[in-house]
Amino acid sequence: MSDQIPEDILDKISFHIEEIDFELPYANAIASWLGETLKNEDKSLDSLSIILCSDDYLHKLNVEYLEHDTLTDVITFPYSRPEKPIQGDIFISIDRVKENAAQLNISFNDELHRVMVHGLLHLAGYGDKIPEEASTIRSKEDFYLARFTL
Repeated sequence: MSDQIPEDILDKISFHIEEIDFELPYANAIASWLGETLKNEDKSLDSLSIILCSDDYLHKLNVEYLEHDTLTDVITFPYSRPEKPIQGDIFISIDRVKENAAQLNISFNDELHRVMVHGLLHLAGYGDKIPEEASTIRSKEDFYLARFTL
C-alpha cells in the first residue's frame, strides 16, 4: 500500500471507543490502508466510523437493530446506496476479536485488521451469507491483509 496517507482519508475515517478501555495504535496507518482498499475496489468514501466496543455494547445493537440475540465480532451499518460514495459505521467487539484470535491462534492485531476489512468489504457491497459470497469476501480479506504494512 502507499506510504503516503491521503489527507482526505484521514478526514473521512474516524475511530471511536465505547464501553471499553482500549487504545488503537497506528490509527492513521489503518485509515490509509482502508482508504487504499476502497480505492482498489473502485469505491469512493464519504464517511466511515469504526466503533470499537464491548460484547455487551455490540450485543445490544445486534438485538435492537438486527433482532439477533447472539454475540458477534462485527456489525456494519451502511447509510448510502451502493452506487453512492460509502457512508457507514462498523462496530467491532474487542472482546470477540480477542477470543477469536486466541481460538485461531493468531495475533490480536491480525484478527482486528481482518474484522475491520471484513466490515469495509460489506460496505463495498460484498456479502457472506452463501458459500460463494463467503469465499469471495474471505479471499479479498486475505488479499488486503497481505497489503497492510506499518
